[in-house]
Amino acid sequence: MHLSECFAVGGFKINNGPPRVGKGPMTSKEVSDTSNETSLPQPTQAGRIETCTESINKAMRCLGNGDKDCVTRLIEELIKANCHDGRLIGKEIADEVREIVHELWLRSDYESRCRLLRILKYASKKWVKKALHINAGALNTWFVRCRVDWKGRVSRNDVVKIIEDLLREKLGWNEIKMCEELWRFVGVNVEAFRRYGVEPCDWVHAEFDDVYFMGIVLSDLHVNFVKFDKNKYVNASLCTSNAIGTVLFSLLLQPIQRPSISIRWFGKETGIVEVEYFVTVRADKWWTNREELIGRVRALGLVDIPKLIAGVIDGDGTIRYDFNESRPIIEFTTCKACRKRVFLDALQETLEKIGIDGKIYESGRKAVLMVYGENAIKLLRLIMPYLHHPLRRLRAKLILMLYEGRIDYETFTELYEQTKYELGGTDVKRNNALAAAARATPQTHTHGT
Repeated sequence: MHLSECFAVGGFKINNGPPRVGKGPMTSKEVSDTSNETSLPQPTQAGRIETCTESINKAMRCLGNGDKDCVTRLIEELIKANCHDGRLIGKEIADEVREIVHELWLRSDYESRCRLLRILKYASKKWVKKALHINAGALNTWFVRCRVDWKGRVSRNDVVKIIEDLLREKLGWNEIKMCEELWRFVGVNVEAFRRYGVEPCDWVHAEFDDVYFMGIVLSDLHVNFVKFDKNKYVNASLCTSNAIGTVLFSLLLQPIQRPSISIRWFGKETGIVEVEYFVTVRADKWWTNREELIGRVRALGLVDIPKLIAGVIDGDGTIRYDFNESRPIIEFTTCKACRKRVFLDALQETLEKIGIDGKIYESGRKAVLMVYGENAIKLLRLIMPYLHHPLRRLRAKLILMLYEGRIDYETFTELYEQTKYELGGTDVKRNNALAAAARATPQTHTHGT
């Protein structure tokens, strides 16, 4: 699969090139600009520029002649032809369209301004504010006065929801199919587990509360201030090159808002691609403040602590069985000399509250909080209802079944083998995040059929 293709991931779409067949799904901009009237042709970039330039010149002549009806009609044609969109047509031409709109606005009376706004509602609010040289409050006042319904625009998220609903209704996509396709991709035989009473897809309908999300923040959420608007906003992101993690991460941020997606090379020499899901939120969220977060962790009651630990494990923890030592191990790893190191101490204190003995080991640049043996079994029983990471939840089930005598050691070994992967290697479970997302998530679940 090439990066130039268009990938739709759990309702998030990136487009680094034209689709191979047909036009592909309509973007929200295309939906909101749909009209029964004929717009100007857009055969090529050069043809589009020529068409826009011709209409701009006509509009300038009409302005010089004081013919406001002519200018209004030409602005409508320019907007329909996307001549105002600098990304498509170039900044210079888009700026000329904006200047014409501003000049007409200054020369117009109340009725003419309302007519102009009915045309401009098909552009973005940001563009309209800049063109008219007014702020958001003034623009909204004009929309109310002119009875212009901005709700006629269809947002990207609304379009995504429509597409996903159609996929469910017409193509039979659902979260279970997504899960099964993921397991097929990474080489796990779903039916083999089901024969022993293990359901590998019971994680897909889980609900994520604030305490669980606190664990995700502690372990794997990256928070960076956005450069605009005096750092009032932050980008919160979950990033992975892991095939299994990329499907889980597409769900974890949804309770906050529908995430956007970015894709980048982890290292060109390795050929590994990372998939990042991110949301932009106000910087005053409790989980963007490190000190407040640590305070909340240390104040948790006994009932909530298992939810927190489950979130930490799902984010960046490890559940494994050491066959050499014949014991289960749960690990939380962070850097030894960084700000996240304090989280490890807070987690150790939290585990002590529920009677779990965790040891911190330091070596090189890493610090590891480790729980093993009977302590690990006790912790797995507490967190099992709240684990959502597909692979870690599956391993936790197998380990508990072995210790409770529900499967024998041979069966345990056979099933556990399917969950193993090579650290630092090319194992499909460890890498291939982009390919897994493209196969398992809704818009692409029909691949191979």
